[in-house]
Amino acid sequence: MNMGIVIDILRTSIYEIVIIGAPLLLAPMIIGLIVSIFQATTQIQEQTLTFVPKMIAIFAVVAILGPWMITRLINYINYLINIIPNAIK
Repeated sequence: MNMGIVIDILRTSIYEIVIIGAPLLLAPMIIGLIVSIFQATTQIQEQTLTFVPKMIAIFAVVAILGPWMITRLINYINYLINIIPNAIK
């Protein structure tokens, strides 16, 4: 296996992980920031208040962007399968 192919696979893998995982990380972060600002302005110091909105945000992101995420994963898996003949040389 050529070192260039390995580096290309690793680079593409990291890129796909970042692209697919970013919405799942950004949505709860934004919701947490909004709830934290709300807690600071109203002086409500309930620790469990952020949990439910974050879970709802994650489920909404998966419901909305789930097909896109699956399509990206399928395309990446097809890419990996297609480069197997070049990697064996």
